[in-house]
Amino acid sequence: MIKVSVVGAKGRMGSHVVEAVNNASDTQLALALDAGDDLTQITPDNTDVVVEFTVPSVSLNNVLTLIGQGVDVVVGTTGWTDEKLAQVKEAIAQGPKPDAQKVFIAPNFAISAVLADYFAVKAAKYFESAEVIELHHPTKVDAPSGTAIHTARGIAEARKSAGMSPVPDATETDGGSRGQVIDGIHVHAVRLRGLNAHEEVLFGNAGEQLTIRADSFDRTSFMPGVLLAVRKLAGDAPTGVTVGLDHFLDL
Repeated sequence: MIKVSVVGAKGRMGSHVVEAVNNASDTQLALALDAGDDLTQITPDNTDVVVEFTVPSVSLNNVLTLIGQGVDVVVGTTGWTDEKLAQVKEAIAQGPKPDAQKVFIAPNFAISAVLADYFAVKAAKYFESAEVIELHHPTKVDAPSGTAIHTARGIAEARKSAGMSPVPDATETDGGSRGQVIDGIHVHAVRLRGLNAHEEVLFGNAGEQLTIRADSFDRTSFMPGVLLAVRKLAGDAPTGVTVGLDHFLDL
């Protein structure tokens, strides 16, 4: 049995993780902690893998604390930057098990979203234009989503590797309606009551368009991905920092 602790256990995602861990045949819940709880309760003696689902403003400190405790961490909180990732890598190097520590960060745990991201990177070099639209419930605190940022960066890297020119755009005046530009790719965020988590990637050439869309209608759609990550970290996942569930799929 894999002993799993959950940080953010009372949150929208964390509560589903607690339920998923309790229902799985090969995992058991060790500790369920939330805001204000002492994370140093989590140790290698009582926990094999921690799942951290909180908010971007506290996630980094949580992860650094858990690394200091010597436990492997699955992170579902978004808002990660290169600077934050660098701090995590430094903490691992200075931590109690620098050669064995595993930290996994997922921009998205939904299999549909991971595959959409993968397909988008594959398609990127074939289209002159590319834009990303992400759509979420209005209580989401960050925009654009971590998934959309990850998708845009993947598209941009694929275009760069293919030696493509910048995406064409003759816009001269923009009050913000063209979205945030991430590595040359425009990303648009929609917040609307009734939505859960959705993403569209639009590709265009003269006379044709390709749309890749992923829809997560309920948070239960993320749980198979969370459990997959937990099992991989308890098993043969590489040491250090891994970003993206695609690394754990046979793609």
